[in-house]
Amino acid sequence: MKKYFAEFFGTFWLVFGGCGSAVFAAGVPEIGIGLLGVSLAFGLTVLTMAYAVGHISGGHFNPAVSFGLFASGRFSAKELAPYIISQVVGATAAAGTLYVILNGAGAFSTEGPGAFATNFYELPGYAGRSFSMASAFVAEFVLTAFFLIVILGATDKYANGKFAGVAIGLALTLIHLISIPITNTSVNPARSTSQALFVGGEALSQLWLFWVAPIAGAIVGGLIYKFLLQKSESTSE
Repeated sequence: MKKYFAEFFGTFWLVFGGCGSAVFAAGVPEIGIGLLGVSLAFGLTVLTMAYAVGHISGGHFNPAVSFGLFASGRFSAKELAPYIISQVVGATAAAGTLYVILNGAGAFSTEGPGAFATNFYELPGYAGRSFSMASAFVAEFVLTAFFLIVILGATDKYANGKFAGVAIGLALTLIHLISIPITNTSVNPARSTSQALFVGGEALSQLWLFWVAPIAGAIVGGLIYKFLLQKSESTSE
């Protein structure tokens, strides 16, 4: 059970730290952390938990990562369901904690694109501030595929594993710098689900994309690394 608890706490920290930075600190007048700060916060959550509990569970904290590792041959199919359940429950617990804090200050809101750090595309009434469904799908697919390539490469037995957490955390930071303006950045179905459950409405109706695109991208990224990039035991190239 320890590995499931590790995934629970790791995903909790990702959502609480990443989404928390967005809802509490991003727009504070004069001292708000903005796009760069929120992007860095998401990267730091993964980096810190990779070193804290990565040795226990592998440090997935993301259903798409679990699927990508499965596609690459590094993760067992029988572990997919319990890992994903642990991740979604951890993410939802974090979102619930954020809701309690915000609601206590009368600051919880479901208004506007990305309310409560939800993911979105094609929002009615926000022309020029939301991308099409196709654009959102491509962005989430491509970014998650590259995220898996970074994860698999950084944790390869031929790589310097001591710095894997740094590479993965920085990759997630870069992903957010690119895609917060596009979808508010998912690349993680658990993170998307946890926020959408509290906002409901459009966030829930669009949630399918933030499961399908990241998981599909992760599987493709896992297969690319396995068949095109992974170093063979029998060769030195």
